[in-house]
Amino acid sequence: MSQTSTRRVNIVINGKAYRVEVGDLAASPLTVMVNGQPYVVRIENVEAGTTFAKTPAALETIARQTSAPPKAPPPVGPAGPAVGEVRAPMPGNILDIAVQAGDKVRFGQPLCALEAMKMKSAIRSPRDGVIAEVKVAEGQSVGYGDILFTFE
Repeated sequence: MSQTSTRRVNIVINGKAYRVEVGDLAASPLTVMVNGQPYVVRIENVEAGTTFAKTPAALETIARQTSAPPKAPPPVGPAGPAVGEVRAPMPGNILDIAVQAGDKVRFGQPLCALEAMKMKSAIRSPRDGVIAEVKVAEGQSVGYGDILFTFE
């Protein structure tokens, strides 16, 4: 997703919290990141009289997912879940790396940028921690699930 047109919101559905990043809503299909997991969605026709909230606290779009998402993990505290590595959410090319081994990072902090399907997506830290190893280099091609970073 383009950094300049991305909108980040936290939404709660049936008592479960999700972090959602949405790009240009005029594009169809578009990639939507939910808790760091990308989904390709297609905007359906909007019925006359439908209004959309203008506040970042609510995200109202009529979209149908083109693939079934995995069940979202339960909400966690601000430090994030206790994961030991960051994996590529989709195949693509690493554009730039913002951290190096030994750096302290915070939950949600950008670690690198990944270009996939001509779109630039920020890969963010899933938790607070210290980067143990950077397993990729700028310009490198990665596949879905490849390990990008490990934590101490």
